Amino acid sequence: MTAIPQERRVVTAIPGPKSQELQARRTATVAGGVGSVLPVFTARAGGGIVEDVDGNRLIDFGSGIAVTSVGASAEAVVRRASAQLADFTHTCFMVTPYEGYVEVCEALAELTPGDHAKKSALFNSGAEAVENAVKVARSYTGRQAVVVFDHGYHGRTNLTMALTAKNMPYKHGFGPFAPEVYRVPVAYGYRWPTGAENAGAEASAQAIDMISKQVGAENVAAIIIEPVLGEGGFIEPAKGFLPAIAEFARENGIVFVADEIQSGFCRTGQWFACEDEGVVPDLITTAKGIAGGLPLAAVTGRAEIMDAVHSGGLGGTYGGNPVACAGALGSIETMKELDLNAKARRIEEVMKGRLAAMQEKYPAIGDIRGRGAMIAIELVKDPATKEPDAAAAGALAKACHAEGLLVLTCGTYGNVLRFLPPLVIGEDLLNEGLDIIEQAFAGI
Repeated sequence: MTAIPQERRVVTAIPGPKSQELQARRTATVAGGVGSVLPVFTARAGGGIVEDVDGNRLIDFGSGIAVTSVGASAEAVVRRASAQLADFTHTCFMVTPYEGYVEVCEALAELTPGDHAKKSALFNSGAEAVENAVKVARSYTGRQAVVVFDHGYHGRTNLTMALTAKNMPYKHGFGPFAPEVYRVPVAYGYRWPTGAENAGAEASAQAIDMISKQVGAENVAAIIIEPVLGEGGFIEPAKGFLPAIAEFARENGIVFVADEIQSGFCRTGQWFACEDEGVVPDLITTAKGIAGGLPLAAVTGRAEIMDAVHSGGLGGTYGGNPVACAGALGSIETMKELDLNAKARRIEEVMKGRLAAMQEKYPAIGDIRGRGAMIAIELVKDPATKEPDAAAAGALAKACHAEGLLVLTCGTYGNVLRFLPPLVIGEDLLNEGLDIIEQAFAGI
């Protein structure tokens, strides 16, 4: 799949001298508000490896935040995108259309849950997809209110900041935000007051009660939820929660939107995470893993809902760029040919087994959760009190980085270490990365 040797190699301090030189140039010209998890500058990447400009090879447990699920240089993505690049880079689909856009929409109609007639519109980013899902839902229902959930993340534009729960770093100082957004509880099993076994029923009842009393179901255009909450800490809503919310939406003419931007395209061991409990959303938003690293996003949904918007009401100059569409077709081809759903399930089996053994030794691991190759550990100061330990998460990530393992943190409390390896990662690299995590625990 890639010419990059699939082995970890640390030949300098991390970051090395060439990365440090580039970091100095970056500091002089790149806005300070643009952060980086680890200031090593990439030279090439593929499979489960990111190679930096100093020749270090890092094991990749981040996938560019769940984007390069098929690897960062997948053969089919490179082949299809290169061919398209040679033909034309852009015409604007709203001026003169092209087949690639239509092919991606056909693939989305095939792959997304439900056997109803579906249509799609393509965009550039996850935030754009969510914004356009709200536009579609408002147009279809004639209503304005949008309901979202505690710990949810939906983007960095003005509307999607309003939809996002966490203030720092996503919202702080950027208001005022868009109106008619209402937040309700989610079934966060690990932290549910009466226990995880009660979270699904109790949280859904609370959320429905709040929507009914504080907003009025008849005023709600859309309910938007991540079937596995991403930036909020890889929270899997307790069983029963998603079906109850989806049923409430259906009964009240509310458009139910599954935000599958981080959890979609084989990441959780199914094409889409909402399939786990048989939930069929009215609209589904996708991005990240859809195109092997090229910028593409989509809103896919029931044809009658998608067609509610007047002609010209959806679009954008770059939306559904032909090169990105070619990349998406290559990414989907790879996912099917390599059965990356099965690969994701195997990654879960290996990771959860190893992490459970670590939890027995290190009580700082309060919770192990997630599905497929979307796995996380929540770190606490005391398992009895469950007090979040953000410092431990930061220290562990730093220790992993120094040894050549790229990991990410997340969570409303900043205390979650999340693992998003490419679905094509070799099992040897996966286990080596887990060895490094275990060594990091022993050292803090």
